[in-house]
Amino acid sequence: MALMDLLAGLRLARARPTVSVLRLAGVIGPLVPLRGGLSGHELAGPIERAFAGRGLVAVALVINSPGGSPVQSALIQQRIRVLAEERAIPVLAFVEDVAASGGYWLALAADEIFVDANSIVGSIGVITSGFGFDQAIGRLGIQRRLYTAGERKSLLDSFSPERPDDVGRLKRLQADIHDNFKALVRARRGARLKGDEADLFSGEAWLGQRALELGLVDGIGDLRATLRARFGKRVRLRPVPTQRRTWRRRLGLIDADLPGDLLSGLEARQHWARFGL
Repeated sequence: MALMDLLAGLRLARARPTVSVLRLAGVIGPLVPLRGGLSGHELAGPIERAFAGRGLVAVALVINSPGGSPVQSALIQQRIRVLAEERAIPVLAFVEDVAASGGYWLALAADEIFVDANSIVGSIGVITSGFGFDQAIGRLGIQRRLYTAGERKSLLDSFSPERPDDVGRLKRLQADIHDNFKALVRARRGARLKGDEADLFSGEAWLGQRALELGLVDGIGDLRATLRARFGKRVRLRPVPTQRRTWRRRLGLIDADLPGDLLSGLEARQHWARFGL
């Protein structure tokens, strides 16, 4: 009798609707492993696993990202959409603190986007930052020597004076990426978008309620409550790990690169600081 009850319990567990939960948190791009950068390569396996398994009724993306690399944003978003369409599995995104710039690009992988009233959403634009050290090294009596084959090989070298032609070239690259971003927003959000495109695509970020009014998101709601309302109280949430636990990592034998870690940490901090986080 106990065996029969156990088998019945297993059958019942299998019958429960399952939602894979894939967490996408951090700056997007190939940062050092200790900083948790998101990339298409590192997430290929977790994304595949998120769309596998019995009783799967949806994939939930939990997003908390201030953005980063547009290329890696596109690779992650495209991989999610390919599997969602191949396997006819709906995708729902849940934004925590922020889904801005590349973070919102990731959210566009979802069929529906849910946010908290205080989530920061949008920032549909392109930003590039850097430093100019040419005056500092001049005061120290240091000469910058830069040699190229091809007159446009160098672009905005930090140790050389800024050139208007370089700025123009950079702005053209930014404009092309911005056009690609805008095209994706139009394709994924379609008629749900409200408001003037000059405002929507200005690079501005909004809190959750305003993002909902603009059609950038579909609702205010948290992961658990929304999924229980959608799929019933018996829905099973299945977290999908996104970091591989190699034997070197388990033993704490991760190669240290303190200068690289420091620079990557400062870069990540700069991304978050743009949104007061």
